[in-house]
Amino acid sequence: MTIKKQFEDAFRENITRDGANKLFDYLASTDFFTAPASTKFHSNHSGGLAEHSLKTYTRFCKMLKLEHGEKWFDDPAHRETAAIIALLHDVCKINCYKIETRNVKVGGEWVQKPYYGFDDPLPYGHGEKSVYIISDYIKLTREEAFAINWHMGGFDARNLDGKFTVATAFTMFPIAVLFHAADLLTTYLDEKAAK
Repeated sequence: MTIKKQFEDAFRENITRDGANKLFDYLASTDFFTAPASTKFHSNHSGGLAEHSLKTYTRFCKMLKLEHGEKWFDDPAHRETAAIIALLHDVCKINCYKIETRNVKVGGEWVQKPYYGFDDPLPYGHGEKSVYIISDYIKLTREEAFAINWHMGGFDARNLDGKFTVATAFTMFPIAVLFHAADLLTTYLDEKAAK
């Protein structure tokens, strides 16, 4: 089964609120299923963005079960929240990656080698941009919005203000802490970067 099909199945099985079908159609109309997840850090290959989102969803669900027990998932609203946060946290990366070339010396000769460059046509931030895009299609709960918005945790550039905003958000919404950890563990333990 392809990553796109696995993603679509997880999305459609769990995300049912008003606007969900239009949101999926939007994803399918973009490079979401062909874009990498990063330029060089993890899943930097075609399809890496959807693959990363799906792997993060799997890890996040395991962590939620450890924290809250299997019965937590008996509630369809909980399953929907987990799917929304994990499957959609990086929609901010849609249409940002472009294949470029650079000169690399191979065997004493210069050759052009392709790589992914990053050019954001909507520089709205990272997590906050994902919330902004998703909100065009479905209404997010405050918990979902905070988890997506702060999924970069301490790596988010907004932490440079010294005001500990992310710590306050994590205290208010513990699911945001779990999701940040799931995203981090997926990135560094479950995925590799292509050389």
